[in-house]
Amino acid sequence: MTVTEADQQLIRLLADGQFRSGSELGEALGISRAGIWKRMQRLTDWGLAVESVKGRGYRLASALQLLDADALAQRFQGRARFHYHWATGSTNADALALARDELPRIVVAEYQHAGRGRRGRQWQSPFAANLYLSVRFPLARGFSALGGLSLAVGVAVAEVLVAAVPGLDVGLKWPNDLLVGQAKLGGILVELAGEMDGQVDVVIGVGINGRMTASQAEQIDQRWTDLASHARQMPDRTALCGDLLSSVLAMLATFSERGFVPFMARFDQYDLCCGRSVRVQAGDQQEEGVARGVTEDGALRLQTANGERLLHGGEVSLRIQ
Repeated sequence: MTVTEADQQLIRLLADGQFRSGSELGEALGISRAGIWKRMQRLTDWGLAVESVKGRGYRLASALQLLDADALAQRFQGRARFHYHWATGSTNADALALARDELPRIVVAEYQHAGRGRRGRQWQSPFAANLYLSVRFPLARGFSALGGLSLAVGVAVAEVLVAAVPGLDVGLKWPNDLLVGQAKLGGILVELAGEMDGQVDVVIGVGINGRMTASQAEQIDQRWTDLASHARQMPDRTALCGDLLSSVLAMLATFSERGFVPFMARFDQYDLCCGRSVRVQAGDQQEEGVARGVTEDGALRLQTANGERLLHGGEVSLRIQ
């Protein structure tokens, strides 16, 4: 899906949430009022709620805060290669498709039309409502050293969110969900770009719900929440995006040298599963028990009627009872 220059200009004109007449918009874009109407239909396809009032024109149901791509690129200059898209299929897919580089790669988008979660699920990604970002990072220790990576990412993300939204009671559900209460605030998707000479490139995708309407989230099949529901004042979207990326990059620098161990105690502070009865499903197999924390390689310690089992992430699904 391509966002043209005219589309970008139209979104910027409407971003403040104020009414603009069709003639005003048409003059600014150099197209007819009928052309403006057609472009409004495209905005609804991206999950934007457009209001039309006779005699007043068009406006977005809520104002948008677009990411400042130039500011983000400047912030990471010399530390990472920065890639920004108005619209894309998936930031993780984009990062996977990039060539290997000596520097980390960062991919950020305003909108995803094929956002992905774990186990093949779709990640709902309405335009400029949330944060969608991916980091591609080379790890020298290969596949065997990746245990606990999604948990370390969760720690890096949770710490930034708590600092940005005072009082936010966010927790981590093994292996990759961020929850407030029992509602999902965000998720993490870790994928591998391949191994060469013992080095693996890991791609980490992070999605955080920022400010979503019920209509934008109507296809989400579980309880959800967003930052706007818990913040007295929403953090600046560009600053929050930059802080999240900085935290993930710093975490990766440590993880690449020492693995998950330096993050275990911090993970324990956010662990929503420890001491709780849980149901774990792997394929057609289900098992119930009590979560007893995690090991040094990020495995879940599950106390069952038949003793303790160690479960690793992958295609495992967990529900807190």
